Amino acid sequence: MLVLGVVVLIPFIWMISSSFKIQADLFKYPIDWIPKNPIFSNYEEVWGGKYKFALFYWNSAKITFITVVGSIITSSLAGFAFAKLNFKGRDFIFLMYLATMIIPAQVLLVPRFILFDRVGLVNTHLAVILPGIFTVFGTFLMRQFFSTIPNELLEAAKVDGAGFWRVYWQICLPLTKPAIVTLLILTFTWHWNEYENPLIFLRSSDLFTLPIGLSSFVDEYGANYSLIMAASVSALLPLIIVVAIFQRFFVEGIASSGLKG
Repeated sequence: MLVLGVVVLIPFIWMISSSFKIQADLFKYPIDWIPKNPIFSNYEEVWGGKYKFALFYWNSAKITFITVVGSIITSSLAGFAFAKLNFKGRDFIFLMYLATMIIPAQVLLVPRFILFDRVGLVNTHLAVILPGIFTVFGTFLMRQFFSTIPNELLEAAKVDGAGFWRVYWQICLPLTKPAIVTLLILTFTWHWNEYENPLIFLRSSDLFTLPIGLSSFVDEYGANYSLIMAASVSALLPLIIVVAIFQRFFVEGIASSGLKG
């Protein structure tokens, strides 16, 4: 596993190293993994030049944050309902909802575009945010975790006078921290790197997200890979920070919710 881990990390190490080199030293062999004369002008040009990298960064951060918060709220509410509330057709509705995962996302792009165009959402960030707030996988993940909470705990809370909302908010939700963190990491990673939906629904360059911005960066600067590497490292940092902070809860959430039920 250590050897495989090193093999996986090599491209990332090369990317970070290349971001501090001039173009002439980029493909020199043998590779200088630690640049002898590191430069920071690549980052200065990426962030402070004519390129709208800071704007793309803000757009991605805004869309990802709203989508993550929204998906946690909707998934936790739906997961609690499917796991702990008894209503007619509950299991059948959940099965049908889960079955929508087999539908390729690309199949829904055309009808979604037509719908959003008619309601005036095309070329707005809402066209990217709204589909991401409702996630079948998030509902399944939260439902599996809620199912592990003993019903006796909920019944004791009801005896003390707690209603469904209070049971959800004060009893169940605090116990689902690992599952929430798992959903947070997965949703954050997916929407931070999302390329397809922003490419289709966003037309104005001022609305572009990082993946679209990096694509246009390549087109604009051509073969200047030093700048491309600096931009890629900057885009990767939030993912590394989020995973590093929540990694322990992520593993716990996968172990306790993804493999049970």
